[in-house]
Amino acid sequence: MKKDKRNDSGRVKEWRFAISLFAIYWGVLLLMSGIHMGLIVMMEELQWNDFVKSCIPMLYWGAVAVGLTMFTRQKIKSTYEDPLHKMAEAAKKVAEGNFSVYVPTVHTADKLDYLDVMILDFNKMVEELGSIETLKTDFISNVSHEMKTPISIIKNYAELLQAEQIPEETRIEYAASLEDTAARLSSLIGNILKLNKLENQRIMPEMETYDVCRQLCECILQFEEAWEEKGVELETEIEDAAMVKADSSLMELVWNNLLGNAVKFTEAGGSVTVSQTSDESYIRVAVSDTGCGMSRESLQHIFDKFYQGDTSHSREGNGLGLALVKRVLELLDGDIQVVSEEGKGSTFTVTLPATDIRKAKGGVS
Repeated sequence: MKKDKRNDSGRVKEWRFAISLFAIYWGVLLLMSGIHMGLIVMMEELQWNDFVKSCIPMLYWGAVAVGLTMFTRQKIKSTYEDPLHKMAEAAKKVAEGNFSVYVPTVHTADKLDYLDVMILDFNKMVEELGSIETLKTDFISNVSHEMKTPISIIKNYAELLQAEQIPEETRIEYAASLEDTAARLSSLIGNILKLNKLENQRIMPEMETYDVCRQLCECILQFEEAWEEKGVELETEIEDAAMVKADSSLMELVWNNLLGNAVKFTEAGGSVTVSQTSDESYIRVAVSDTGCGMSRESLQHIFDKFYQGDTSHSREGNGLGLALVKRVLELLDGDIQVVSEEGKGSTFTVTLPATDIRKAKGGVS
């Protein structure tokens, strides 16, 4: 017997026919043999002719063979054919695009056999296909929605620029709006392509050992103009050096997303804090802000593709940044946690495995 890995309390039988079937056949054959002997004795006592004595046993055992054949046929039908026919019908419906089908198991959970396990796996596969189909539909709907807005803006400004006698100042303003909208559309398409490659593992991380503190400082400097223009105070608590083994280009994407969100959602007069700590096992980087924060419902969906807590879409963004961050960290054996409260800001904490610099340089101690 083979134990079902999904059910520690039960076992999965490796055969479909019950052992009791042998007892049934044995008992039937013994009974039929006894009746056969009784027929022989009866024919001898009645002194039937030899032709009848030869025909009756043949007819009798022919009837026994027919009965046993019909019984065996019924057992095969109920044991194999009926469940397989149900699976074949369900597979046909799935092939036609119906992912709501369900095939019931032949036995209860405590008496599963290998065909029941195959049915359970089939049901799980259909459920997963249904989820993928739903995700695909939602993805297409979200992409269409996100692209529709910038395309409409580009179309409107292009029509306005065609107007005669348009003031130079207005023309420059319209052109700047076109450039910003085109950049947003380009960012959306770029993020979609990156996320698709990451999810399909077509981007293989190029692991290297480097100083994450230096990388953080470089990323922070890229946002210097943004926080100064917005009037946001930046505070840092970063060690002199901390070595990690990761893909530096992918981690740069992580830091830029988290820092960009912190600046974007923090109002003038607020502050953004970047703190980094490390121990022998892990390096932790926390990006905190005093911005608008998030509701409990938003916290449950922030890593979903195209999810935006700001339902008005008044702030720049397309809801793919944190989905990218999550996927990158999964590929690099990292983790991200978030703590947030409406009106009080948010804190995103990234955890990465630490690297022993001595081992990184060849294992010399």
